Amino acid sequence: MTSARMFWTYWAASTTSSVGSAISAVALPLIAITVLDVSALEVGVLAASGYAAWLVIGLPAGVIAQRLPLRGTQVALDLLRALAVLSIPLAWWFDTLVLVHLVAVALVISFANVLFDVSNSTFLPRIVPREDLQARNSLTSGTHAVTQLGGPSLGGLLVQLLGAVPTLVVDAVSYLASAILLRTLPASRVERPDVWPPMRAMIREGFGYVARHPVMGPCMWNATAINFVCGAQLTLFPLYLVRELGLPAGAVGVLIATEGIGALVGATLTTRLATRFGTARLDLGGNVLVVVGAMLIPLGVGASAIALFAVGNVVFAGGVVVGSIATRTYRQTASPPHLLSRVMATVRFVSWGAIPVGSLLAGVLAGVTDSRTALLVLAAVSVLAPLTLWCSRVRTLRDFTDYDDDRVRTADTDASARR
Repeated sequence: MTSARMFWTYWAASTTSSVGSAISAVALPLIAITVLDVSALEVGVLAASGYAAWLVIGLPAGVIAQRLPLRGTQVALDLLRALAVLSIPLAWWFDTLVLVHLVAVALVISFANVLFDVSNSTFLPRIVPREDLQARNSLTSGTHAVTQLGGPSLGGLLVQLLGAVPTLVVDAVSYLASAILLRTLPASRVERPDVWPPMRAMIREGFGYVARHPVMGPCMWNATAINFVCGAQLTLFPLYLVRELGLPAGAVGVLIATEGIGALVGATLTTRLATRFGTARLDLGGNVLVVVGAMLIPLGVGASAIALFAVGNVVFAGGVVVGSIATRTYRQTASPPHLLSRVMATVRFVSWGAIPVGSLLAGVLAGVTDSRTALLVLAAVSVLAPLTLWCSRVRTLRDFTDYDDDRVRTADTDASARR
């Protein structure tokens, strides 16, 4: 199978799975709010459960992914997620659905997502030539943006037509389709040592590499601040749109889907903007958009509140995506090959681990005050994101790779001096 065909099969599997996941991202909280009538804190617990695994196995995931066959692992995880999602409609059918069941399913999916995502990000550089990697990352991010645009809207529509619980069957089917597509890919052949080093040593090596790196380290903390805000939004958006603005499921899906517009525009323009301005400067500019978007989301009343939410969501997502593509591509190309899976796992353990923390704290804050006030507090917190870059070496760079070029020039100068 050619590298192009492998990429497009990989792309089709990821796209199919993403559509279903985008639908369930709307359906799950709506099930909790409209079917089970849960509190704001309980919505926060449910949202946090979807990302809690990053705090538990986020670091070991890089080592596990490195030791397991990539294709077989991805197929098995797709099947596991399909079974977990299908259990919710079955429990609802037999009138036994409770919040604990939703949380348990979210946790199962969360653990499967961790291993799947780390495996996926490790697999892509193996099938795409180095010079095409940023363009392919832009394409996959753009496709993800389209699914985020259409998925929640479709999810909201299906919830209104079928009900929140039956809509999850679509997500289960998407995981099955993804497994079938991935099964057609050839197994990845990687040289493996006769004896693996201790897991703790491998984890420490990957974490140390990222934490000490003058570019990857600050970018990781920047992503952590942004993902904390994103985690809080997972809890607050459904509460704000349903209970503060009084919108029906279909409108909630459409408004949450506006994120996809910003993500699609950002993904489409990233390569062009990176060429013109540089990846480091692009990331700094994207962080300014993140703050502006977060501040717009909770403003206004009535129709203006709906409009500002949509605009803020678009601006916020666009800022997130351009920085995400630039930093992810840099990690994939600048990391030593034997450390790549551990580098990706380290970054996601730290940054994605902030998502459940943000979700829980947002649920607590919304319970004490209200969801609009919580979103205003969140906008103030978002300022931490650009500060992590402005206070680092990234501020002095045009491109992230300038750091590597400076390091090579310094090494060459030192070598010449010794001669």
